Amino acid sequence: MVAERARRVEISGIRRMFESAPPNSINLGLGEPDFEPPREVVEAMCRSVQNGGNHYGPTAGILPLREHVAARYRRWERTTASANVIITASGSEALMSAALALYDPGDEVLIPNPGFVLYGPHAKLAGATPVPYSLIAAHKYQPDFDELERLVTPKTRAIVVNSPSNPTGGMFSPRSVDRLVAFADDHDLVIVSDEVYDEIVYEGEFVSFWGKSDRVVVVNSFSKTFAVTGWRLGFLVASPALAVELNKIHYHIMACPPTPAQVAIVAGYDAGRAATEKMVREFRARRDLVSRLLSGIPHLSVVRPVGAFYAFPELDLGVPARQVATDLLARGVITTPGDAFGSLGENHLRLSFATSRDRIRSGLERLRAYVEEAGAG
Repeated sequence: MVAERARRVEISGIRRMFESAPPNSINLGLGEPDFEPPREVVEAMCRSVQNGGNHYGPTAGILPLREHVAARYRRWERTTASANVIITASGSEALMSAALALYDPGDEVLIPNPGFVLYGPHAKLAGATPVPYSLIAAHKYQPDFDELERLVTPKTRAIVVNSPSNPTGGMFSPRSVDRLVAFADDHDLVIVSDEVYDEIVYEGEFVSFWGKSDRVVVVNSFSKTFAVTGWRLGFLVASPALAVELNKIHYHIMACPPTPAQVAIVAGYDAGRAATEKMVREFRARRDLVSRLLSGIPHLSVVRPVGAFYAFPELDLGVPARQVATDLLARGVITTPGDAFGSLGENHLRLSFATSRDRIRSGLERLRAYVEEAGAG
């Protein structure tokens, strides 16, 4: 009774750990800010619901929000306009719409390893084959261009990039961005650039792929920057001609994005960046805390995250990451095994520091105790 496409994909390792957790566990697993949306956003959402904003809107999203997004991306390309923008029901739906619009059966798609859990399954659901490319700690999670040249074939249609990265916390350097654009141009590839964490950066320079080539599709979301993960609202940015095709797929997935949430996000843009900047300052302090605490744990090494809100430590215990995560779950700490993000995540854990400093300290103390016991054994 089940279609082959459903059998070819598995449930996310992130969700599996979260939904198996005992009550009152310390959650270092889910990537969800522990902040509430700015007051202006919440009030605008309530007003919209109360004043009749509960009906269908345009498939590509309401014009005021598309114009706000376009204005934001004019930093990278001055001609960016609302015609470049499609509002979606989450960054996840944006990724799915891009996959269905861009990949044909038999195509190959280069995806990061380790990389976010949706890239490979979305390629498979579109009938394409995901081909992992390596991002390793020794190279600060920058791409290996010699490897990319070996992996590309006449069947390769696209390359997926994610900077800042979930799960590693790494970020592509400006030089890496330019080299990736040149690589894609040389091989006629579309770049699908997941930039969901572009405003959560602690050091270095974030560089968008937008404006670098006409063959770029940017995926982004309001979930992190406005702390509205449960609202499921994201967006795509693409050339006008490509946006028309993306919008057709987007329509057939969900007709139009939720109207009241869009109105609320417009209010968030109008209110300014103060709430987002305050949240990022706190994330930076937590990043520093996590980095300091992890550096004191034996049998563990980690690259200091420069963006997003994840650390991706490697454990030298001779125990698979999935077993480590399961053992920690029994101790009341939710983590995500690194192999959920690809084969190069084996022996890693993804730790989210989108939770309070006290909970971070408590969770990492339990991790330390587990590592010391396992290492002694």
